[in-house]
Amino acid sequence: MSVSGQKPAHTSVSAAWVFVLFTFLLGGISGPAAAVTVSGLYSARVPVAGSSPGQLAEGYSDGLSQVLVRVSGTQDVLSIEGVEALLSDAESLLLSYQVARDDSGQSVLDMSFGAVGVNRALASINAPVWGANRPLTLAWIAAEERGSRTLVTDGTQGATTGTQETSGTWKAAFDAAARKRGLPVALPPAGFTTDRELLSDIWGQFIGRVKAASSDLEHDVLALVRVSRNGDQWRAGWVFDGMSMNAGEESVTAPTRDALAEAMINRWAELYASRYAVDAAEVGESPQVDIVVRGVSSLEDYARINQILGGLTPVVSVGAHRVRDDQLTLRVAFSGELDQLKEYIALNPRFVSLGTENPSVPSEAPREVPSSSSQPSAAPESEAGPESAGEQPSGAAGSQSPAGDSESPSLFTYQPVPVDEEDSRQAFESLYQVLYYRWQPSSVIGSDGGE
Repeated sequence: MSVSGQKPAHTSVSAAWVFVLFTFLLGGISGPAAAVTVSGLYSARVPVAGSSPGQLAEGYSDGLSQVLVRVSGTQDVLSIEGVEALLSDAESLLLSYQVARDDSGQSVLDMSFGAVGVNRALASINAPVWGANRPLTLAWIAAEERGSRTLVTDGTQGATTGTQETSGTWKAAFDAAARKRGLPVALPPAGFTTDRELLSDIWGQFIGRVKAASSDLEHDVLALVRVSRNGDQWRAGWVFDGMSMNAGEESVTAPTRDALAEAMINRWAELYASRYAVDAAEVGESPQVDIVVRGVSSLEDYARINQILGGLTPVVSVGAHRVRDDQLTLRVAFSGELDQLKEYIALNPRFVSLGTENPSVPSEAPREVPSSSSQPSAAPESEAGPESAGEQPSGAAGSQSPAGDSESPSLFTYQPVPVDEEDSRQAFESLYQVLYYRWQPSSVIGSDGGE
């Protein structure tokens, strides 16, 4: 996409007003806490029979189905009146795609849909929209098989061969289910494997010692889960602690490990979405994104940042939202797709991005979708946070190529959220990823509007 020039700022800000606002915001600061931004919400990979127009159209529909469930937070979205029309026109929401082959030789379609377009599509059928900032659940899972109980962890340190196999099998099942629903779920470190008293407390769903053991582990919610087999059915029962989640035990059953993990994660996703997804009426015509700028040391910095952002073509409005130390958070309403806004910001050297693209799929450069409208780029839409890492994929666009591992090693990254309950809820109800930048104290000669 070709981008040039800036438009006049939408508003002028007097120095006195800015000083009052700056002082007010500084006075209302709370300490930071951990929250989670989920990447890859708007990307999908589905098997396809080939690359004919009809086969691709079917793949687009299947991929959009996955995305609609993930972004709405509920499987019921696929039964809402009007969803069939959205799925039949899935290509109109597509940003990029690529046909590749997985390790088994199966043709797969990797695709990325526009976040703003999908959110508006959901709103058009009165479906809820669940944003990129989601609670992180630290799951303490005790699995009982053949009379032996095992703690499911994120590694194998200190585990025997048998417990390694059991833990690894359940870990794979829960990881796959969590990725499918875009739900951040963490497992405890393998160092807890040999703590039999802790394992007993998890099984008994006694929260005290487990909560103490979790004090240094990132999480928003704790889940104590016990998994057992009864005849031809697996059962998972759990209790939550944190964020005022229901403390009573709930349970699901299923015939296989994978089906049980999926049933449990589906239930968790529905519970979270019922609290944090926003109504269709709140989506609005102008999407909003929080932009965090670090290195803001003066009133002049604030005024200049506001002026630059307010003058960018996609920007509808800019407003200060929070200040902490040298970190300024602005709430920016914009038009078009989020990637377009990021491209405009990237043109100004005083904004140094602290985030990197980390798409969950694809592994090769996707092909841009032909359209009469302006497409942001051939790169896939991603919802990566400031700590995610990865390089922009490269390769022959649109070629039949190996797809590599279809599973992303991690769907989530950490970013700060205020402790204040109201602000935390607002962060979880935000629809788009937070963008992080570092403010350069002085601009490059010949750039930044002639400075």
